[in-house]
This record gives sequence, structure tokens and C-alpha cells, in this order.
Amino acid sequence: MATKNYPLLETENLTKEYFRKDGSIIKALDGINLKVDSGEFVAIVGRSGSGKTTLLNILGALDIPTIGDAVFEGKKLKDYSNRELALLRRQKIGFIFQTFNLLPTLTARENIELALMHHQISPKEMSRKVEDLMDFLEITDKMNSFPHELSVGQQQKVAIARALVKDPVLVLADEPTAEMDPIAEREIMEKLVELNRKSKVTMIIASHGTFLLDFSDRTLFIKNGKLVSKKEAGY
Repeated sequence: MATKNYPLLETENLTKEYFRKDGSIIKALDGINLKVDSGEFVAIVGRSGSGKTTLLNILGALDIPTIGDAVFEGKKLKDYSNRELALLRRQKIGFIFQTFNLLPTLTARENIELALMHHQISPKEMSRKVEDLMDFLEITDKMNSFPHELSVGQQQKVAIARALVKDPVLVLADEPTAEMDPIAEREIMEKLVELNRKSKVTMIIASHGTFLLDFSDRTLFIKNGKLVSKKEAGY
């Protein structure tokens, strides 16, 4: 766990390049340097194609940079073995995606329980954790419903519960409210803020909208793969 000697997460000259068919280079990330302390609620705001998703993927150990590195709890991700990276993602990082990624053949409860499949936990403790989160997110009555029977907001709440049920130290959310109306959007964000305050879990949330300014401890703006000022980002 992060201590006062180093942040929970930081990047060092993080750069990600892709090659076009004609041999030219696209820089999805261009020299990103950032630090995130344990318990922070950080927003990353930028237009479509600005590099938000690429950055989250590297911070979550789902992708590797071309140059530079991400450092988690004082250790560079490039120094982790593949097995250690898998354990890191499974045990310490929760992911919330725009598309929810719920399994259609499982109920809401079963989708959440799936996150604990590889954890050594008793059935009783699993039930308690799942039920507590569903109660907090106000979806207890949807426990046995399948994803197609849920509203967009309810599906996202299930996805949030799935990300948090394993007690991660870091939650990464990519456009978690993009498909929602403003009322549902605010409700989801208020729940995430409350969870951040109660559990001290670090949250990094990416969005193209500035509504996150109302919720985050700190907002970073990204454009063309670089961290820039709000004005430079076009907001």
C-alpha cells in the first residue's frame, strides 16, 4: 500500500505510439507525468481521441507504454511478471467500463460475485459483501434480474459493485456515465464520491465532459496525448 514516501500511482514520461500502415507514427500519449495519492478522486477530461482510454489502460496494467513507465505502490509495472500483473489487476484494481461488460446469462448478483471467483472467501462473506454494495447502490430489488431487464443506470451500478466488491485500492472508470441522462449521471457520480470518501479507495475517472469538475478532488485535462491546461484542452 502507498505510504507518505511515494504516491499510490505515478507515471514517468509515459508515451504510447502506434504505427499506421504507411509507417507514420501516432502518439496516443506523449510524455505524460502525473502522480496520484492514495484516496484521491481524480478526473481526466478530454475530447474523443485525446488519449484518455490509452492512459487508463496503461495505469490499469492492461497495456504497456512505448516509452516511460507507470509505477504502482512504488514498483514499476515493467518489473512485474505477467503473473504478478494478473494478480495486481485481479486483487488491487477495479475497472468500470462505459459498456458495462455484464454477462447476459448471469443475474445482477451473479455478475458481481464473478469478481470474487478467484478470491479465497467464504460463501457467507461473499453474500454479505455483495448484498452490502447492492444495498448502498439501491439495487437490492434487482438482485435476481438479468442485464437486459435493467435500466442503463442500474446496469452501471452493477458494474460499479463488481469493481468494488473485491476491495481494490484503485478504481479506474472510463466514461462511466456516457450513455446516461443527466439525472442518472449525477446519481452515479454522487455514489462514486461517497464510496471514495467512505472507503478511501483511489478513483481515476475519465470523461469528455466537464461535469466531473463538480465531483473530483483534482482535474487533469488531456489533449493529443499531453496533459494541458483547461483552456488548451478547449474547455
